[in-house]
Amino acid sequence: MYRIKTMNKISPTGLAVLDASRFAVSDGVENEDGILVRSAELHDYQFPPALRAIARAGAGTNNIPVDRCSESGIVVFNTPGANANAVKELVICALMIASRDVVGGVEWVKAQAAAGEDVAKAVEKGKSQFVGPEISGKSLGVIGLGAIGVLVANIATKLGMTVYGYDPFLSVDAALSLSRMVHHVTDLTSIFKTCDYITIHVPQTPDTKGMLNAAAFDQMRTGVRIINLARGGLVVDEDIIAALGSGKVARYVTDFPNSQLAAAKNVTPIPHLGASTPESEENCAVMAAQELRDYLETGNIRNSVNLPTLEQDWSGETRLCLIHRNVPNMLAAITATLSKDQVNVANMTNKSKGNYAYTIVDVDARVGDAVADELRAIGGVLRVRVLRH
Repeated sequence: MYRIKTMNKISPTGLAVLDASRFAVSDGVENEDGILVRSAELHDYQFPPALRAIARAGAGTNNIPVDRCSESGIVVFNTPGANANAVKELVICALMIASRDVVGGVEWVKAQAAAGEDVAKAVEKGKSQFVGPEISGKSLGVIGLGAIGVLVANIATKLGMTVYGYDPFLSVDAALSLSRMVHHVTDLTSIFKTCDYITIHVPQTPDTKGMLNAAAFDQMRTGVRIINLARGGLVVDEDIIAALGSGKVARYVTDFPNSQLAAAKNVTPIPHLGASTPESEENCAVMAAQELRDYLETGNIRNSVNLPTLEQDWSGETRLCLIHRNVPNMLAAITATLSKDQVNVANMTNKSKGNYAYTIVDVDARVGDAVADELRAIGGVLRVRVLRH
């Protein structure tokens, strides 16, 4: 029986993926084998000895100490693409409210009513202050062409926009899904100098944090409109507030408000609604639960942020799953240990991701704790799991 701890409310549709005869799931389990989480902060969480995997029902993993997980041999999963449609739809909304001050207009109408004015007459006199341009015929820069960015870029072409997309790590799948009407550019400067609207869809990393800053704004067209439904830290708050004040940026729509931004002029703060739809929550929960189930039961990894994707059909009596450092001679050490113990390898797959690697070895015999302990003793091995049919 695998123990799964839920750190947030998880959609019942997702939890249904975990067979009750094999998984005990609740927020009260102890020494859990796996964690299902959405937004709960885990950086100070003490990992129990049994913990093998954490699955985030969402794309970002800023609330998870990924480096500490890697060193502990804990696989961290996310759910790329599961909330893509929800975010895409909010981007469309953000394009509209970045152009035409609908939010300001609604607030003004309500204020007129509260003041006892004749609203029908007032709006005809006051509506001109909320006028804004149409998006058709304008240019949109999409920074990041992952699951969300591709959907945004494609739909924007259908709205009559000229679309420029930038992603130095464009995957084959994303490239195949991208409309031929999207202009793929190879540098951010092309986006900054060309586009009337810019929307960001990249993860926050040390390389991307603060990527939209004073230097970036200086390169942009005067009156550019910025949309950030990805991560708040991608934009330097002080710099965009200054750009808004000078008129360089006409409007900033962000899904990551704080007190400073909420008080700033020409900022439209949205209360982190990007993936807040019932459909998105279900999709993310189902994918996260499937990833957790498959890893715990079969050792197969898909959509991990700290370890490589590796899926191998079962071909032996026992499966050995080794998380280890990506260093030379590791495979030789593993096979030498198994050979010394007269264990025949039926199939073996190894893949790496950065400083870490993952190896699945299917063997023809039932391997006991002694062999597993010998594998654990190999320098650079972080975790060994033994699975049996």
